[in-house]
Amino acid sequence: MTELPPLREVIAAHGLAARKSLGQHFLLDLNLTARIARAAGALDCGTTIEVGPGPGGLTRALLEAGAARVIAIERDDRAIAALQQVAAAAGGRLEILAGDAMKIDLASLGEAPRRVVANLPYNISTALLIQWLRQAGSFASFTLMFQKEVVDRLAASPGSSAYGRLSVITQWRCQVRPLFNIGREAFIPPPKVTSTVVQIEPRPQPLADIAMATLERVTAAAFGQRRKMLRSSLRALGDAEALLAETGIAPTLRAEDVDLAGFCALAQAVEARNSPV
Repeated sequence: MTELPPLREVIAAHGLAARKSLGQHFLLDLNLTARIARAAGALDCGTTIEVGPGPGGLTRALLEAGAARVIAIERDDRAIAALQQVAAAAGGRLEILAGDAMKIDLASLGEAPRRVVANLPYNISTALLIQWLRQAGSFASFTLMFQKEVVDRLAASPGSSAYGRLSVITQWRCQVRPLFNIGREAFIPPPKVTSTVVQIEPRPQPLADIAMATLERVTAAAFGQRRKMLRSSLRALGDAEALLAETGIAPTLRAEDVDLAGFCALAQAVEARNSPV
């Protein structure tokens, strides 16, 4: 990896000006890419999946950190051409997969343990995470970079303004640990916001035995009208008063006041109502 040209030269050689339509912001600081790779833990077994590698700064760091196998998913033909140099230097450890990560089943790639390490395109980052959470049991960990406000939502506790649907769904299935912030000046072009690297580790079992779709439905109703009391916001689920009485949750509470256990209880009660007799 040390013999590869500097990233700025790679960008110039391949005409890799960042495209807003692809949510591209390239991280060129090798100290930071190395720090992200270290944060992902041991990479010497299984498969490390990177989404949106761009010119390959983080890709290089993952390989230098000893990744046994890296699968880099990229939809930008310019970046795919730039990554060929990295693949040539990687001794067979790097596979470049051309395509849209939203349309690729990451759980089917490579050998377990699978981990995702990525500086995600900001315009699809939340949608990607929700998609991966549906198959969380297929992954050992996610070490991801988002806008700081998204990580604040992922890790938020009840009672905070950041607490919402994303907080509940993610924490029901995973443990969330924000790691460190990265300033906008570290990127080309600089984004308008601070970024944060977060470790998301799937739990051996979800906090409650419920379908993710049910929890999504409950949280959509509750937080869709977050300033209303639950007896009003949960009407879309049926008899809200009876549902709240059954779960022991005060009908005058608002969504942001209900903890994870409360939302799990609501989802269980909704499933029980809909189960065949």
